[in-house]
Amino acid sequence: METIKTAKSENVSNKTNTLDLVYTAVGVALITVCSWITIPMTVPFTLQTFAVFAVLMMLGAKRGTMATLIYVIMGAAGIPVFSGFSGGLGIILGNTGGYIIGFIFIGLIYMASNRLFGKKLIPEIIAMVLGLIVCYAFGTAWFMYIYLRDTGAVGLYTVLTWCVFPFIIPDLVKMAVAVLISRRVRPFIK
Repeated sequence: METIKTAKSENVSNKTNTLDLVYTAVGVALITVCSWITIPMTVPFTLQTFAVFAVLMMLGAKRGTMATLIYVIMGAAGIPVFSGFSGGLGIILGNTGGYIIGFIFIGLIYMASNRLFGKKLIPEIIAMVLGLIVCYAFGTAWFMYIYLRDTGAVGLYTVLTWCVFPFIIPDLVKMAVAVLISRRVRPFIK
């Protein structure tokens, strides 16, 4: 009898692990496809942030953060998952790489919020806003470092006008759309 219970438990565990892998892969694919939809600027305008928000809210903190991390690792390894069908360590170490790494911080902050407050809408939104602020801060600091190294001194306000201010409203809109879509889709995801 004990053997049957153990076998059933292992079977359920294997199905859960397989389901986690499949959902994580779908999350990576969604972020990738959304990154290819781009409007070129100093920092390209893409749907990456929408996809990161949507993946986190639809798949959950653990799967969503893992999908984001795998996406970044794949891009760093040279797979063309970033905007403009680009990839490679040069992108991560380039002037916009800090914003890409910042996506991981969005996931980690979202995960911490889920552990503290559960899957409640207001804490989830606050966590995503805080994650976006950290992403902006890390990305801006990285951009300034690379720009200073490669080109010369640049002021914080100038970098913010290039890399943050034009993206605040669109990113908040993307977040709102991700919240609306994920609230409808999440009940269908195991």
